[in-house]
Amino acid sequence: MEDLICYCFNYTAADIARDVVQNGKSTIMERILLEKKTGGCRCAVKNPKGR
Repeated sequence: MEDLICYCFNYTAADIARDVVQNGKSTIMERILLEKKTGGCRCAVKNPKGR
């Protein structure tokens, strides 16, 4: 099992690498930040470290 980079949206290192290949850069961080702004982030609940 791959280590999760983002517990809220289940992104892995492989997802980020695939995103770079498809888009020339990773757009995942932009998507995460947008979700955080709109209240879609649940890191405090889903991440075992609480962040």
